[in-house]
Amino acid sequence: MKSNLFTDVRLLMLFAFTTIFATSQIARGERLYQVGIAKINVTPEYPIRLNGYLARNGESDGVIQPIFAKAIAIGSDQESPAILVTLDNCILPDYFRDEVLQRLAKKKITSDKFAICVSHTHSAPKLRGAADNIFGVDLSLEELGRIDRYTKELLDNVEKVALAALKDRKSSKLFWGKTSASFAANRRTKGGPVDHDLPVLKITDKSGKKIRGILVNYACHCTTMGAEPNQISGDWAGYAQEFLERDYPGAIALTAIGCGADSNPAPRSGVEFAKQHGESIASAVAKLLEGKLTPLEGKLEGHSKLISLPFDKLPTREEYASKVANTNLHFAIRYAAQKNVERLDRGEKLQTELPYLVQAWNFGTELALIFLPGEVVVDYSLRLKREFDPARLWVNGYANAVPCYIPSKRIWIKGGYEGGGAMIYYDRPTRLSENTEELIIKAVHDLMPKSFLIEVEN
Repeated sequence: MKSNLFTDVRLLMLFAFTTIFATSQIARGERLYQVGIAKINVTPEYPIRLNGYLARNGESDGVIQPIFAKAIAIGSDQESPAILVTLDNCILPDYFRDEVLQRLAKKKITSDKFAICVSHTHSAPKLRGAADNIFGVDLSLEELGRIDRYTKELLDNVEKVALAALKDRKSSKLFWGKTSASFAANRRTKGGPVDHDLPVLKITDKSGKKIRGILVNYACHCTTMGAEPNQISGDWAGYAQEFLERDYPGAIALTAIGCGADSNPAPRSGVEFAKQHGESIASAVAKLLEGKLTPLEGKLEGHSKLISLPFDKLPTREEYASKVANTNLHFAIRYAAQKNVERLDRGEKLQTELPYLVQAWNFGTELALIFLPGEVVVDYSLRLKREFDPARLWVNGYANAVPCYIPSKRIWIKGGYEGGGAMIYYDRPTRLSENTEELIIKAVHDLMPKSFLIEVEN
């Protein structure tokens, strides 16, 4: 009897283990998220100054390609949903995200789970407070009026697209994978560092068969279109979206940008090259989607930390005044210096530090997304992929705000445009401090789950 009872117990245990294992295998890739996706055309129907190029001296004179605001909402109301917005725009001012977030408070959207990524296309309308020195001259009241009009319209449209994504939520599956593109080239050092990773998030219906949305990311400037023609376009990111939506009818494609502040598309310039680069993204993504992607099943968590990035030693009024008087300097340098002289003469204090919001989302231990504001140089993503598992990491630059270039220690020492020269266009008093990289990387470490650290895994 004992022998038979023992055998029966073993059989029951084996059956239970087999059932649990089989159930877990069936469940793998079967988690359903509540996901909504929406898009809205944000192309102005009137002439407006386009951001990104000093050489432009007038308002836009047409549209090459429409531009969009798009949104993904993930999670039920009980879970506190996350919203990711992508914008075909160049520079997002500091206040923009906060304004939209305040409007979404009625939907209980929290700061930790709200992100905006801009494509940094240099062929999109300028927003109020976004690189206000970009043209090196004062704009007319009429030009400023149209910039204010578009800024208000865009705020309204981002709120609308976020609400539309929330309304569109339905049972969906999420998958992710990584491929590569090759048109980014270091624009300061021939053969210098670049990040060619092309992460992809696929959103399907609950069957896993019909694609509802595709989010992609690539670390490269959207500067394929030059200052001329002075017309609206999404650049290569816009064409990547257009071609993906062509290839996957009914799906919405969204584009974010990685740490590509010191990478330019090659070759450039012109619409045909923009289409070429967009097609290369779409082709690489299509090939990836033909294979097997990693299903996401972990709970989406969001965390953020507001830090301060000190500026380097501030110039004195006399130093600014000497630049104003030096006719050998570029007019944009003299213009920026004059504005600071006028501030100091009014008794205003110059900015001593830059507020900087570091944000991280993670789907359990399966995937982590980092969101870094500003024009972040490539060293950041390359370093983060050394310190965290690169197979589970997705790094976004140009996220939540674009206050200026964010140099690494290497770039800070090297100097030049990304190291501090571009600060005049962003109306910042001087370059950031030498410790910028360490402050940002430390904040990322504070936010990221330890399970993603390379040291933990080894």
